[in-house]
Parts: sequence; C-alpha cells; structure tokens
Amino acid sequence: MVVAIVAAEAAFWVLLLGGLVVRYLARRERLSIWLLRGVPLVDVVLVTLVAADLAQGAAPSLAHALAAVYLGFTLAFGHATIAWADARFRHRFADGPAPVKPAKGSRAEVRGLWREWLRVVLAAAIAAGLLLVLVAVEGDPVPGSAEELARHPYWSVLALLGVITAGWFLAGPAFAGRGEPEHEGAAR
Repeated sequence: MVVAIVAAEAAFWVLLLGGLVVRYLARRERLSIWLLRGVPLVDVVLVTLVAADLAQGAAPSLAHALAAVYLGFTLAFGHATIAWADARFRHRFADGPAPVKPAKGSRAEVRGLWREWLRVVLAAAIAAGLLLVLVAVEGDPVPGSAEELARHPYWSVLALLGVITAGWFLAGPAFAGRGEPEHEGAAR
C-alpha cells in the first residue's frame, strides 16, 4: 500500500508537470487539458486500491491511514497546487505576468494565510471522514486510553490530524493580525 501512495504522488507530479510542459512548450492546449484532468483520476485509483486491499481482508495499517490523509490533502490542495505551478510555467515559458506575492504583513498576505489554513482544515476533515469510514467498516471501538489510541493506525492518525491542523494555525494565521492595508504594506 505504501508503494501505491508513493506511485500516486509520483503520478500526480508527472501528470501536472507533463500537462504544463505540453501546454507551454509543445503548445498543445487540448492535450494538456486531458493530462491535467487525469490528476484527480490518480485519487480514484488510490481509493480503489485501498478498498480492494481492505476487501481482501488486509488488517488496518498505517499505510491505509496515510492513503486517507494523502487523498484529503490532494483534494484540498490539488487545484491550488496546479494553479500555482501553472502561473509559474506561464511566466517562464509563455511570457505571462510574474506571479505576485503579497507584501509582508499586508491584508492580502493575511488572507492568504487564512485561505491556506482553511485548506488544511478541509484536508483534515476529508481525511478524518475517510478514516472514520474505515473505523466503521472495521468495527473498531473508540480507544479507551491514550495508549490504545497510539497503537491503532486509524485513531492515532486522526489524533495527529488535529495536532497538524492546530500547529498550522499557530504557525500561520493565529498571530498574523489583520494586516496592513495594501498600499501601506506595499510601501515597506
């Protein structure tokens, strides 16, 4: 299962970069659209592999839990990652405008921090939902102690998702304030 997760990550980047290379270097817009549309299919294949593995009687594992986390993060961050890479390719290879980074301490930067953190919340929620489905399918009871929680692959990853989400909040928008208006933030 770990191999499937690594292969899914590799396929994500191969399809993304392949789609952008075909779009901007080969100038084949229609083909690039098809390659980029293949990115979500990687997630469908991974879900199918996890379901097949569990249907064949595989024991709950950390690899199954990581597949749920991978799916959550690719669903929440996939579109933004593609847009980020597309803007840079367009600038580098198609004379597009340079990507604009908001001024440090500006309201635009603070809005970006909040947007990113909300994507983390969405990713964690998707992963948690998938993990809870796996828990329900397996019929695993809620752990009675922290030690039981730490030993179970699904429950421990569920707890870790909460820690990651809280840590991202503290490292990102928690202390960013409201930001300065754009004209003041850009003058720094």
